Amino acid sequence: MNLKQLSQTLGLSQTTVSRALNGYPEVSAATRKRVLEAAQAHNYRPNTRAKGLATGQAMAIGHVIPLSLKHEMVNPIFGDFIAGAGETFAESGYEMVLAMINPGQEAEVYRSLKARGSVDGVVIHGPRIDDPRIDLLEEVGLPFVVHGRVTGHHRPYSWLDVDNRSAFLRATRFLADLGHRRIALINGQEDMDFAHRRRRGYEQALVERGLPLDPSLCADDEMTEAFGYEAASAMLARSDPPTAFVVASLICTLGVRRAIDERGLTLGRDVSLVTHDDELSYLRNGGEVPIYTATRSSVRDAGRRTARLLIDRIATPDAPHRQELLEAQLVVGSSTGPAPHLQGTLA
Repeated sequence: MNLKQLSQTLGLSQTTVSRALNGYPEVSAATRKRVLEAAQAHNYRPNTRAKGLATGQAMAIGHVIPLSLKHEMVNPIFGDFIAGAGETFAESGYEMVLAMINPGQEAEVYRSLKARGSVDGVVIHGPRIDDPRIDLLEEVGLPFVVHGRVTGHHRPYSWLDVDNRSAFLRATRFLADLGHRRIALINGQEDMDFAHRRRRGYEQALVERGLPLDPSLCADDEMTEAFGYEAASAMLARSDPPTAFVVASLICTLGVRRAIDERGLTLGRDVSLVTHDDELSYLRNGGEVPIYTATRSSVRDAGRRTARLLIDRIATPDAPHRQELLEAQLVVGSSTGPAPHLQGTLA
């Protein structure tokens, strides 16, 4: 059913129906209710292009991904975020535009998106410490929301983030309280803001529990299975190996698990492990009883909520910036247990 047919069914003009569907205030509440109920009953969906022409908007949201981060496009974490964001954008009549660009082209691309009116706003992914994109987008005048935060930027901007410092503080405390004294960190690239905050939480927990910080037990890189395997293998081959790991993602954790298994060690008995971001649609952490102890945060829900922040930002660009800080949940699985020297002493 198109707009003309819906209007004829209701006995209203196309202009009235269009304004009711788009929330114009001059349409009465009763008429708007009647139109929305009829649209739902007849499975009517407004044409995005037509709606854009009527409102002067592109009805599209941009996601600009540098080719240097092309691994993100096949990362289940990125996929879950995009899926969640896409649900919210679709509900509000927005399409998504994914742009893959070469490093150093970001300023040119953002200015072009604004000048051509290709998108109404953008989501900033993977913010780095002192990330220049916030100043750039403010200068360009393109609405944006950051998925994450930017250490070193002090003016207000809109963002949604998980409390990464708190998550890794709690994970490391948990392992220390099980008696582990050599706790390793397998982290994301630490010029990325989230990894920087996770490192701070890890270090804070060591200080609180009176444990030394051993730089050789800390590794950071792209969060791949291969990186997790190589970093854990090197640490476990030492004469004084770690008895526990805090790991940045479930993908890295698979590599750490492979390294543990290769050495004939038993996870949860000989070596303990806490992972992060385990609630992924296509890479589940077991069933009702988790395989891995984890600091759990729904990436798909973060996508939905980030999208809502951006839609609201586009609708009211002069409103105060909004921020949402989500707390990760510590979920205990079978990958953690007392430190080996305490086996049998803790009930």
